[in-house]
Amino acid sequence: MRTWPSPSLPAIPGHGPAVHVRDSLTGATMVAAVGPVATLYVCGITPYDATHLGHAATSIAFDLLHRAWLDAGLEVRHASNVTDIDDPLLERAARTGVDWEQLAIEQTALYAQDMTALAVLAPHTYLGAVETIPTVVTAVEGLLERGLAYRVPVEQGAGGERPDLGDVYADIGSDPAIGHLPGLDHDQTLALFTERGGDPARTGKRDPLDPALWRRVRPGEPSWDGGVLGTGRPGWHIECTVIAEQALGTAFDVQGGGRDLCFPHHEMSAAHARALGGAGARVHMHTGMVGLDGDKMSKSLGNLVLVSVLRAQGVDPMAIRLAVLAHHYRTDWEWTDEVLRTAERRLERWRGAVSGNGGPDAGSTLAAIRNALADDLDAPAALRAVDAWADASLTLGGDVIGAPGLLARSIDALLGVRV
Repeated sequence: MRTWPSPSLPAIPGHGPAVHVRDSLTGATMVAAVGPVATLYVCGITPYDATHLGHAATSIAFDLLHRAWLDAGLEVRHASNVTDIDDPLLERAARTGVDWEQLAIEQTALYAQDMTALAVLAPHTYLGAVETIPTVVTAVEGLLERGLAYRVPVEQGAGGERPDLGDVYADIGSDPAIGHLPGLDHDQTLALFTERGGDPARTGKRDPLDPALWRRVRPGEPSWDGGVLGTGRPGWHIECTVIAEQALGTAFDVQGGGRDLCFPHHEMSAAHARALGGAGARVHMHTGMVGLDGDKMSKSLGNLVLVSVLRAQGVDPMAIRLAVLAHHYRTDWEWTDEVLRTAERRLERWRGAVSGNGGPDAGSTLAAIRNALADDLDAPAALRAVDAWADASLTLGGDVIGAPGLLARSIDALLGVRV
């Protein structure tokens, strides 16, 4: 799958410190990557209605991490996916009368356009679920052979010419490291599993929380040759497991995504990695939810603010990016017209402040930006540091030649904001 073009990063003097982040699973603050190579896997979109502000916030958060790692002198290997075959995609295509493949292609292309406009660094490995099916099949075959997966009988009419092969599920009971979200009882866990794509009531499963690895063909659904698995398509969690391992190896630094992926997606993909003999991610990072009118912005609710629509209305993508950066990546926040207006005013003020040849010394501001990003990607603190410089430049002036240019390059390289 083709990715989007990465923006060029301007050179700035020196290097930033090591980046520390909070691990979502343990709550501990730790070095995100020791180096010299930093590895990152970010779960991508299911392309049936891209790109809303929740997607943008997640992409921008891990773009900050990518930029901070590069600034710290690390080589970065970044991988991501597109879930271009899944139930929500098929359901949207059927509901709108559009071919599912065409819908996936169009929305994936639109997402790439939005990422380009928002100056998000592209992943080095960018794979779709469909193109990784052979790798998934090999992985699932291995899990079956080792007794870490099992077959579940399918309903009448499913399974094509070999219905006897059944669907394949992972046996999470074989993994002593499996755990669930703290603070949730059994019923709450099952409810969350159902809400986020699971099927706890499926007859024949050993455990209600066992996730699907391979879904056999159903009438009217697309399918692929799965060898001894039979015709079908991959489960969601195993898709990310095999892409991450293929791109980054059996162990990597950070797995990231929205907080709604913490369970079951990231927990199950980590369990699959262990079952395949790997270690998966050392650190898990999750972004907060972006809301609109009191509810989490989501495709299922339809309460979406789309980046492409904002761009079509003439909104500067840099203002959209600044609106996102005004909120710490781990926090929940609400999109409003005032949030956007504040970002637009900030962008205008910054552009005015860096338009001259001289200004206040920018060295301490560059250091403040770097220190803020090293402290769990504290973008709001970085923005306040730039605000202080801009206010001083506009009200007091300054005679340090080249300071505005240095700050403009620093904002571009570290925050991804072109001023």
